[in-house]
Amino acid sequence: MRNSTIVMTGIVAGAMLMAGTANADRDDWPRSLTVGTASQGGTYYIYGSGWANLVGDAIGVSFGAEVTGGPVQNATLVQMGEHDFGMVTMGPAYQAWIGESELAPGVEHTDIRAVFPMYQTTLQIISLEGSGINSVADLDGKTVGVGPAGGTSDMYYPQLFDKLGIDVTTRNGGAADQAGQLQDGLLDAFAFAAGIPISAFNQLEAQADVNIFSFSEADMEQVLGDYPELSPATIPASVYTSMEEDLPAISIWNFAITHKDMPESLVYEVTKTVMENNERMVQIHGAASETLPENVEHNTFLPWHPGAVRWFEENGYEIPEDLRG
Repeated sequence: MRNSTIVMTGIVAGAMLMAGTANADRDDWPRSLTVGTASQGGTYYIYGSGWANLVGDAIGVSFGAEVTGGPVQNATLVQMGEHDFGMVTMGPAYQAWIGESELAPGVEHTDIRAVFPMYQTTLQIISLEGSGINSVADLDGKTVGVGPAGGTSDMYYPQLFDKLGIDVTTRNGGAADQAGQLQDGLLDAFAFAAGIPISAFNQLEAQADVNIFSFSEADMEQVLGDYPELSPATIPASVYTSMEEDLPAISIWNFAITHKDMPESLVYEVTKTVMENNERMVQIHGAASETLPENVEHNTFLPWHPGAVRWFEENGYEIPEDLRG
């Protein structure tokens, strides 16, 4: 009996010590967390709301998604400490890193850190079938929605149209709003950049006959050389009911970010939860099929947060020395 009591006392003491250590690791955690996403109706908002809820449930912290203008604004919100986490495409993130953000020109966003790879944002365009708009060339002289001001779509589409010599009038707005404006005849087309599929496109094609397209291979030959952060991609026919075959497109990678001062233990748990629950992530949004640890390689400039570095290296993924935050 005495020996049993000693053993039980030791087990209880060990459990209390572990619990005390766990609580100590959480002492500097915020009581609630926010992640900057983008407009409702786009992939960012659905994906971001989903992983925030997944992580919040796993770690026992209130974690909410915030509607924002997208990656350009998210980088600045995290840099300034106004949001705890953000979601960015690597083009706007790089511009922010070097102090060339359209939102905060001259401010080097060197306090942002990578947390985990998300997926490729693909440039996709939708028009009504009766419009006669079936290609990027058909947009010449037309009015096209390009998503929220400061978002990835707003950053790239005007530049790419200009390089192709296409005269396009662009308008800003949320994804769901601009899909509605297209259906109402207020826009000739809606050009958006998001993970595949774009929910606003899915909803629109369920209500009207549409054309979905992107930049052709000939278009890409003219523009990709000037944008090393962009790469060729494919829109699978299976993701949209109105498509009969895979289509070429342009894409750019997305990563979750946080501030360098976010507690290491918290970022470790966030990274662990997302990276170890891919099936749950794919249920949130199909684009999460690319939310895999091996895709760390697509970040070539942004330092990783130490908490993320710890998880990746514990699981056999090497982080280059110059990218350790």
